[in-house]
Amino acid sequence: MKDKLGTVLNIQRMSTEDGPGLRTTIFLKGCTLSCGWCHNPESISFKRELHWIESRCIGCKSCIKACSNQAIKLGPYGIDIDTNMCKHCFACQSSCPTMALEIKGQEWSVSDLAKEAIKDAAYFGPAGGVTVSGGEATAQPEFTLALFKELKAAGINTALDTCGMCREEALLSILPYTDLVLYDLKLMDCEEHKLHTGKPNDQIINNINKIAAAIRKDNKGCELWIRTPLIPDATANEENIFAIGQFISSKISDVTERWELCAFNNLCKDKYKRLHLTWKYENTELLTKEQIEKLHKKAVEAVEGKLPVYWSGAAKLESNLRG
Repeated sequence: MKDKLGTVLNIQRMSTEDGPGLRTTIFLKGCTLSCGWCHNPESISFKRELHWIESRCIGCKSCIKACSNQAIKLGPYGIDIDTNMCKHCFACQSSCPTMALEIKGQEWSVSDLAKEAIKDAAYFGPAGGVTVSGGEATAQPEFTLALFKELKAAGINTALDTCGMCREEALLSILPYTDLVLYDLKLMDCEEHKLHTGKPNDQIINNINKIAAAIRKDNKGCELWIRTPLIPDATANEENIFAIGQFISSKISDVTERWELCAFNNLCKDKYKRLHLTWKYENTELLTKEQIEKLHKKAVEAVEGKLPVYWSGAAKLESNLRG
């Protein structure tokens, strides 16, 4: 059988935020949503992309000379890459003496990627393992399925990090080889979901119900964690949090191990600059601890004690100094 190929954005080792224990998280390229607050904008496109890293650039213009498509120019703020003219030959990246141009996205075979991940098994311990994220892990379904099969055959714990915007068949095919599903529920209002992510949430709600049914019937060893990003002026309001909590409580609480509220952060600002993109949340402040705890309290109220609710991430530091 021919080894399946997939496009991988990054392999992050020693992760503590993508499931239990220490984990190796594999980020795949390509996402089915376009969330305005996305912390990994380089993962949205399925294509391999170029990043320009200003701090490494010495202004030698080697990349401009190497580009036969005239897709690279020197602008007022540094190197400008015209993504419409770029043919992804990456001659510019090869010519750069300081590695100021990085290619985001590398092709891996399932067997090579599985071997690479299994190297880390010594530090996984009893709780850790491998998480496949993105982008969207189910957007390359055959690749993710084949990878999980190899990892499970090697005795590695597997976690699937998904936004749920995918074909039902793809998701359910991967589920039997999955020990944990990390499932995003961002917004319960369909129109608000479409406004902030580019897509309605019908399929996402359908898929979480299908996962719950499958766990009840055939996959009782698979855990389900729900995660909600707390985004100012989008998801981080009491009405939305209560609605998500009520849905969890009434529909899937019997198979859900926990619900995590993930506080907004703005550490990805430079990523948008490197992709020559404007980020609407660039100047958005972090939520205060008081704001997060208020939302957490509303979440706890909504689930009616049926499952634990946690919050994670950084809160805005508030000064006690008075002028």
